[in-house]
Amino acid sequence: MLELSPTQFRQTATRIEAEIGKYIVGQREVIRHTLICLIAGGHALLEGVPGLGKTMLVRTLARVLDLKFARIQFTPDLMPADIIGTDILEEAEDGRREFRFQPGPVFTNLLLADEINRATPKTQSALLEAMQERTVTVANRSYPLEPPFLVLATQNPIEMEGTYPLPEAQVDRFLFKVNVEYPSSQELVEILNRTTGDVEPEVGVVADGATVLAMGTLARQVPVASPVADYAARLIIATHPESDAAPEMVRRYVRYGSSPRGAQALILGSKVMALLAGRYNVAFADLRAVAPAALRHRILLNFEGQAEGVSTDEVVGEVVGAVEE
Repeated sequence: MLELSPTQFRQTATRIEAEIGKYIVGQREVIRHTLICLIAGGHALLEGVPGLGKTMLVRTLARVLDLKFARIQFTPDLMPADIIGTDILEEAEDGRREFRFQPGPVFTNLLLADEINRATPKTQSALLEAMQERTVTVANRSYPLEPPFLVLATQNPIEMEGTYPLPEAQVDRFLFKVNVEYPSSQELVEILNRTTGDVEPEVGVVADGATVLAMGTLARQVPVASPVADYAARLIIATHPESDAAPEMVRRYVRYGSSPRGAQALILGSKVMALLAGRYNVAFADLRAVAPAALRHRILLNFEGQAEGVSTDEVVGEVVGAVEE
């Protein structure tokens, strides 16, 4: 099995981000958080208005890492079999009929679930087993998914007509929720220069699946000191309104706080963040850096919070500011 040193890890990650940057203008935090999810073995939920390059980011990432890529356009009439596959009846050479499994698009390395909230809950739930267990079960038979496996789901935060909000159980399975912001005027000019001319930027292959898995193995070996782990746990506890450690904003506006998966996302994301910074230990600053992406989708606001337009990012910021190191 391929092994990497922390220096090789950082050099490889830097080259990956630089190569993606040849095609994707700006969005550095989105690129980094997506890369963290891939290395940590998690999944990412990208939220932003149409036209911000979410699909192109995933395609470019697949090209840079030489990984298999598949895209599913979620629509109300999409069925679970359209995602995971199904058994089909075939006639063998000897005349007998037998069932053969026809894999669906989920059997890939990078799966883009485009506009995931446009499909019905039944279809959305077809991804649950694949995301959590890395297997697909059809007709009582399980089929493993080839690692690395990353689901990048997109959703439009504005157009809610004809959509089905993701169940909390599925949202919780995303390691990070990443907000894709609108580009600045300078970035928009650069986008126009790159996309309206006759020369298309070219990206090369920087790494492969084995390298990504080796980066993930190294990241999990990064030590976490007891005070840092305790800080992560206290951040999670402080998101629960019934906790004595919860700040006033949480008690007033939050209905449910983060699950234990939020703590796992904090630690795993911080381990990768530490290696990206050239350190082989997790610092308090790493936890604070990944806290918004790891927790914003795991905090459920109550009616008062929704009515007053409070964002979960504001809640996370309040929690991070209230919990002492």
